[in-house]
Amino acid sequence: MKLLCAPHELAEGQSRGFVVQDLQLLAVRRDGHAYVYRNRCPHRGLNLEWRADDFLDASGSLIQCAHHGALFLIESGECLTGPCAGQSLQAVECREDRDGIWINL
Repeated sequence: MKLLCAPHELAEGQSRGFVVQDLQLLAVRRDGHAYVYRNRCPHRGLNLEWRADDFLDASGSLIQCAHHGALFLIESGECLTGPCAGQSLQAVECREDRDGIWINL
């Protein structure tokens, strides 16, 4: 397991981008749980954000692809609407303890 960040570095309702071992990742905290995905839209393989650490829609309740508007569930990465509906973001196994958010690549 590799350290992604300290728990306090991903606040509730926040999204952040990371680069770990040349992989671009995004992390979101929702309802106290951290979710980590590859930062890659299944539609065209583009990064999801236009601005650094800006992965959520205006409501903060879905992950949004800034390029084509696809919307993904935070908890599962499933695309609900957009050109890749029915596909999913690639989840990265993670766990959290008091020392950090850890990922398994």
